[in-house]
Amino acid sequence: MKLLSLGIAGLLGLQLVGCASVSNGTTQAIRLETLTADGKTVEGAQCSLTNDSGSFNVTTPGSVLVHRSSANLNIICKKDANDPASATVVSRVAGSMFGNIILGGGIGAIVDHSNGSAYNYPEWMRLVFGQNLTFDRGDYKSGEATAPRQTSEVASKK
Repeated sequence: MKLLSLGIAGLLGLQLVGCASVSNGTTQAIRLETLTADGKTVEGAQCSLTNDSGSFNVTTPGSVLVHRSSANLNIICKKDANDPASATVVSRVAGSMFGNIILGGGIGAIVDHSNGSAYNYPEWMRLVFGQNLTFDRGDYKSGEATAPRQTSEVASKK
């Protein structure tokens, strides 16, 4: 009877491993828009997004699937004679990671950390030409572009 109980507990534990992998997946859609310093929309900017899991490209306004990671996401957008628009996007632990630790134990947390599914980025951002912005998932509000936390001028591309 003890052996049967241990076997069932083991099977249930295996089902819980990788909970964030199942609920979040290893990719996330990112929506990007680009603006001038005075807030006018700039269409057709070429943006490159990179983290330790790869490099991804999108033309603004547009969306792109990126691989989730514990590493920050770096973005640079270029268009014509504009100074580049750039951003650092802070990676944050998703809430599912904590549930995974509580319910699934350390193995599930290790799996989700290693494949990136335990992390999130803001889903919608507006980059401004001539500025280097920092975005944080903690500032994301559903249905709104994430407000930047920090702004600095970008060196001219001359």
